[in-house]
Amino acid sequence: MVRRTAKRAPGKDAVVASSIPDAVAIAGALGPWFERGHRDLPWRATSDPYAVWVSEVMLQQTQVQTVQRYWGEFLRRFPTVQRLAAADQSEVLEAWSGLGYYRRARLLHRGAQFVTEEYGGQLPDDPQALLAVPGIGRYTAGAVASIAFDRPAPLVDGNVARVMSRLDAVEDPARQPATAARHWPRVADIIAAGRPRILAQALMELGATVCTPRSPKCEVCPVRPQCLAHAQGQVDVIPSPKKRAASPKASFWALAIMWRGRLGLVRRPDEGLLAGMFCLPLVARDSMATADNSALSACLGVPVTRAAVTETSVKHVFTHRVWLLQPVLATARRKPASLPGGEALWVEAGERPRGGMPTVTEKLLAAL
Repeated sequence: MVRRTAKRAPGKDAVVASSIPDAVAIAGALGPWFERGHRDLPWRATSDPYAVWVSEVMLQQTQVQTVQRYWGEFLRRFPTVQRLAAADQSEVLEAWSGLGYYRRARLLHRGAQFVTEEYGGQLPDDPQALLAVPGIGRYTAGAVASIAFDRPAPLVDGNVARVMSRLDAVEDPARQPATAARHWPRVADIIAAGRPRILAQALMELGATVCTPRSPKCEVCPVRPQCLAHAQGQVDVIPSPKKRAASPKASFWALAIMWRGRLGLVRRPDEGLLAGMFCLPLVARDSMATADNSALSACLGVPVTRAAVTETSVKHVFTHRVWLLQPVLATARRKPASLPGGEALWVEAGERPRGGMPTVTEKLLAAL
């Protein structure tokens, strides 16, 4: 079944508007499929807008298995918007420690303060009102409105964009990503053709488990009869493979400086990578050629003994860059006035600073 519209001249896509699969047919297949056998994820057992919001923020650029380990504990610690808003940012970062992309935690905290001050602690059900909340963009607004409030609000992430590109056989790479304008009205039509709460999750589930980037499971796809890419033998070429530029690499000495049995950590600046988190001091290797007693003494401004470079190095990959880290263990004979990279904190063995430590710090400590 297809929706017939007035003909138009085709652009870069091979498929003209008259052949776009019908939204009602797609919704009719997706809803029952999702309700029969979707993954049992904890956040799907609630329609609490705050809990849904937290899950959607955590799921951004993070694997589902990882979020499952954090979501419940985060909500136990901050069970309401008001509790999250009242918390110190260091508490929020500590609860987020290990999830990565810490800017999300800071924006979630700021958003909770906004919701408490402007909306009385209740997330609004209107997508436009949700967009006013710090940290909530078009996708998250659609997710909260549709999943928590059953509003017919569209949501398009990478998974949904891939589903729509294949359903409609979108050949133009510029019209395939989640940022492409063409997907949003199409998704809005599908979600409005049934229960928004079910269909929004069904589209995401389909992209995550069936309509995958490589080797999609077309044989079990509920919308295979509506999929133009499948009908035209284009599933393997839609969407077009992304050309990724090589991530820039930076090499550092990671300094594990001991003083009176304590380890020196630094709180990173409030802006940039790992903002506000505690890490080992980092020194660019192109600014300090060696990491012996003499070089470290000059770097720290105090005498240093027993400097030893570990055999194990650490590679840490961020979204758009790579850190190559070489841990160095040394003992300071006097307490340094400061450590490279930020505010210093001296901790006992096994102690974790309030505010938490990112994964890269845990990796470095394990290497030491």
